[in-house]
Amino acid sequence: MIIKKFTGKTEEAAREAARKELGEGIVIMNVKNAKRKGLFGAFRPKLVEVTVALEDERETMRQVRKAAEALKPQETDETKESQKEKTEMNGIAQTSHSSIEKKLDSLQTLLESQFGKEEQYGEKPGDTDGTDREEKSAASEKPGEAESAETLEQEKFFRLLYNTMLENEVDEKYANQLIEEADRNKKPNIPFDYILASIYQKMVLKFGKSEGITPADKGPKIVYFIGPTGVGKTTTIAKVASSFSVEEKKKVALITTDTYRIAAAEQLHTYANILEVPFLVAYTEEELTEAVANFREYDYIFVDTAGHSHQNEDRMELLGKFLDATKESAEQQVFLVLSATTKYSDLKRIAEQYRKVTDFQLIFTKLDETTALGSLYNLKMYTETPIAYVTCGQNVPEDIARFNPQKTVKHLLGGRH
Repeated sequence: MIIKKFTGKTEEAAREAARKELGEGIVIMNVKNAKRKGLFGAFRPKLVEVTVALEDERETMRQVRKAAEALKPQETDETKESQKEKTEMNGIAQTSHSSIEKKLDSLQTLLESQFGKEEQYGEKPGDTDGTDREEKSAASEKPGEAESAETLEQEKFFRLLYNTMLENEVDEKYANQLIEEADRNKKPNIPFDYILASIYQKMVLKFGKSEGITPADKGPKIVYFIGPTGVGKTTTIAKVASSFSVEEKKKVALITTDTYRIAAAEQLHTYANILEVPFLVAYTEEELTEAVANFREYDYIFVDTAGHSHQNEDRMELLGKFLDATKESAEQQVFLVLSATTKYSDLKRIAEQYRKVTDFQLIFTKLDETTALGSLYNLKMYTETPIAYVTCGQNVPEDIARFNPQKTVKHLLGGRH
């Protein structure tokens, strides 16, 4: 994998420089502001630094293509017609191998497991020349045996994908759905990379796309951050506020209704001072309504709420009152902030309780504290609610990003990250 950094006056300028040097197949890994070097660097406009990655050609992938070609029958008029039908029924087959490589670097790892690992193929002890054995078998097998062997290899590949998803804590129910759907739609002689790319695209589509925080048609947009204690709501608000205030030059105000934890209010107040934006504490619904009215000339009003157990009915009722208090004042969005380290069974219960109070989009925090991201896919499928942002550390404002379905699916299917 080629990884390089490019800088420009704007993010788009840096991206364009990357595309000019490496081509259109680049994957954006990180975007951040970069200071200019030199004695007078502090007095010159900041640059934007974009880190990009590009998959390089691997010998394994060339072997995969060779193996895939070997699975194809000799072309006749009949096979031409069947090939046309296969292409129509499997749109994924139109995706080039190089395109798949750029989208999913795990393809190499998974196919190596199929073609290279003895335990995957059940080779007998002492059978050191697997190639000779396969050639001898191919020479003696009957017409029906080739198709049977191909079906067996496809089943092994499906099982590998299934186990990989389970290892990344994708719920068994959803892993089964993906495998069963792919199995129903498979056709003879389809290479493994087509199957993998098909499942990849299905998962990306199921994640969908979130618009994130959007501006109001008129007046300020009130953005609520709700969720359990300890998931990082206050730090998340600081990251979002910093992005909108510093990078997008929007007028931002901060409000907290968390009057139970003094430290949380002080922390948000500190961030407000650093960003030089107004900050208020609202103890009641009336005070919240008044605060929103005072900030009617602002673009965004970010509201931190008290973290509490989802089983605390009194606190959930109070949260509902705060949300209802500003519905007539301005447009509002609500984001349920959850930790990626929380068990899926607990995430479901949390989401169920908050859904009784309001509709929401999802934000997942602490991605840097877990190696299994299956809970993101599970909760998206369970709630049918889009994931807007993810965070992966405590740095403000760097460690937050718009949710990237492609990157997450790559991880869930065994790709490097």
